[in-house]
Amino acid sequence: MIFAAFGAAAWGILPAPAAAQEPLRIEITEGVIEPMPIALPEFAPGAGAEGIAQEVRAVIAADLTGSGLFRVIDPNAYLAPGGSVDARPAFENWRVINAEALGVGELGYGDDGRLSARFQLWDVFGGQPLGQGIALRAAPGDARRIAHKIADQIHLALTGEPGYFDSRVAFVAESGPKNAREKRIAIMDQDGANVRYITDGRSLALTPRFSPTGESLVYISWATGVPKVVIHDLRAQRSEVLGSFPFMSFAPRFSPDGGRVLMSLSDGGNTDIFEMTLASRSLRRLTSGPAIETAPSYSPDGTQIVFESDAGGAQQLYVMPAGGGTATRISFGDGRYGTPVWSPRGDLIAFTKMLGGRFHIGVMRTDGSQERLLTASWLDEAPTWAPNGRVLMFFREGPGAASAPQVWRVDATGRNLRRAAMPGAASDPSWSALLP
Repeated sequence: MIFAAFGAAAWGILPAPAAAQEPLRIEITEGVIEPMPIALPEFAPGAGAEGIAQEVRAVIAADLTGSGLFRVIDPNAYLAPGGSVDARPAFENWRVINAEALGVGELGYGDDGRLSARFQLWDVFGGQPLGQGIALRAAPGDARRIAHKIADQIHLALTGEPGYFDSRVAFVAESGPKNAREKRIAIMDQDGANVRYITDGRSLALTPRFSPTGESLVYISWATGVPKVVIHDLRAQRSEVLGSFPFMSFAPRFSPDGGRVLMSLSDGGNTDIFEMTLASRSLRRLTSGPAIETAPSYSPDGTQIVFESDAGGAQQLYVMPAGGGTATRISFGDGRYGTPVWSPRGDLIAFTKMLGGRFHIGVMRTDGSQERLLTASWLDEAPTWAPNGRVLMFFREGPGAASAPQVWRVDATGRNLRRAAMPGAASDPSWSALLP
């Protein structure tokens, strides 16, 4: 567990004097964003903490650079060390290398053996602190989480929006030939570190989805030869099948309060959406009729559900009240739409689109307007949102027996498309909320 202590205005933008320039801020738009140059000197280490101090600095730099919003200036260009967190920097040393922001940190061991980190961010050209800094304490094994939390606060200070670095990703780890893949459920930090496996690969496991707290997963298991929805407690390392259905189950996803799970159940040729209340294990049907209705996702406030259906003759996206009822079609473009997922911000729905023999990851407003396609390839599928609703992960695969799926990420604006750091072939990612 990480303990934080913040100043009274921690990481807020302090009011500037009347003659000062506007507070330093990146405006995130759909246009090209020139990454903000940041100086990030080595953290001043306490006794015995030199290696960990270097690791923390490196992880922060990797987080910021990977976001595409920041450029960490090469330390070889620095004219001075970072100095003390409590001292006002000599800003001329940082202006001359065109650093717009400067981060100064210290890391050492406290009397209790825990790591203790302090960090201050500065507006170099404005000559002002960006907030009153941050102080964190954690077990030595949580050094990377300290780094992610600091990176999140830098993101917040310089964009006005929360970061997403202190979070995890669940995914399907794949190995073996394309026609006989072993598929295991795994989780990792969002930057690819600390991978651990939830299932052993002896039976097929698919579509992991985090609970809102990140303490549980639901996924599909074929351990009995028939797909079943399984809930796995990550802390207790215990799994349980959510009921025994006489038909196949697909596409589970938690409600925003964590008390319910949506799933699709298929009986014969018909597939409908059901909702299970976890406390009672009671099951309620939300859709009915001859159409195939699947891949449901709640809105962040829990009042609506978006899903895919072929009720109109082709695979399209629909929104209905969370309790079921009349559904409204929201996708009307060419092609077929699937795997919708509501943004944590509530403003967008991401989806997979199949058009002209290619697959795309796209986003649209919740009423279906302002559709934008962000990617295109032989197979792009299964988007998942970062906890701040600004970045998407998905998986991509090429044709041919030698190809293997890889997880990619892209900003919701379509910028910064890049491979995600993964331990190997992987598919179907699910991004957690920020960790506590």
